[in-house]
Amino acid sequence: MNVKELLKNRIEFPRKEGPIRCIFFCEFHPTAGPIISCQVPENYISKELFDSISVYIITKAELQRSVITVTLQDYKILGFPVRIDDKDKYIRNAFHFNLCFVCDSDARTVQYESVVQKFSDYLVAREMESDFLSQGKMTKIKLTPILTQVKEELNTKGECALTEGATTTHLKVCRIRLDPSPVMDHQVPIFIRELPEQQWDLTTQQVTPYIDGFNHVAKIATLSDVENNLVKACVQNLVYYGIVALVPLFQYGNVYCTTPKLKMMAQDVDLQHRCLNFVAKSKRQPPTIRDVFRLYAAMTRGTTIRDLCIRFNPSNLRINERKLVQFGVLEGIIRRVHKYPVILSDQSDLEKSLSGASSLDELCCSIGVSSQQLEDQLERDHNVMLLWK
Repeated sequence: MNVKELLKNRIEFPRKEGPIRCIFFCEFHPTAGPIISCQVPENYISKELFDSISVYIITKAELQRSVITVTLQDYKILGFPVRIDDKDKYIRNAFHFNLCFVCDSDARTVQYESVVQKFSDYLVAREMESDFLSQGKMTKIKLTPILTQVKEELNTKGECALTEGATTTHLKVCRIRLDPSPVMDHQVPIFIRELPEQQWDLTTQQVTPYIDGFNHVAKIATLSDVENNLVKACVQNLVYYGIVALVPLFQYGNVYCTTPKLKMMAQDVDLQHRCLNFVAKSKRQPPTIRDVFRLYAAMTRGTTIRDLCIRFNPSNLRINERKLVQFGVLEGIIRRVHKYPVILSDQSDLEKSLSGASSLDELCCSIGVSSQQLEDQLERDHNVMLLWK
């Protein structure tokens, strides 16, 4: 099993992705004022609650055809207020409505904004063609199955198709990604999805052959003969599209510690299977889950990978220790414990580099020496101490 297979089904969200709890259609009635004409499920938003916020839902002209979000204690309401002008058709010369999605108050809803707008435009087209929305009680009868379909399919499949005659309108929830953090020289990119070469620029195609899960960014820049900042921009772009993940630089002097997710190794059979396939030195003779678990459990503060190799000899256990670390980091089973050098004396030339803000990995990449060489040199200086975190 390769890294792409390992993470192809993983979805990472920076915030809670809440389902759509309710969809309601409200309008400005000629005599009753703002009312909810139809909602799924029924009575999810009470009349009292709607009356208290209707001024923000059926809005004035300045906010029409704009995505609005109203956050309450228990709900977050996302809408797109619309006004259709027609002096001959409507009593008040115009028809005001808003099609709203309701989610949990702490849910992320930005991914639904384009869906609400497109759904509203679909309803506008239906109204202009056949008075679909302005038929009083008939509106509820016609809208209820549509709102039910949209809510269920967006929550389960992330997409929905609304068919009217020969015309089909597609609604799709698109994930909105946050901008990734800046890429550093010492970080190691690793593929988690296939890269379609024909869809990427020449710089990306020049850089990607050297992304193997072990080369750090600075080394990739040297090997690919591409300017360092261009490589960083390229890797950052790949991270944004979920094609690449960043992991710490592997060295035998590294220290890792386990996370609470280690217990999943003893419970999740699928995780065990993927792990054994990934870390095996040979697919013909996979290691045992017992040996893999023992190695992970032995990763504690102060114990280097070199120490573990001497103690357990992973090769004899049919385990590739580099892949073992890679899998553990990607799955969140282990995390790297970094060393941060801090100078205690007043030496202005070293204070900036050894302030505790830069890890040993960062310093190694900038100086061009191995972690062991730099650590040996720092340990000989009694004015320098290493912080582990």
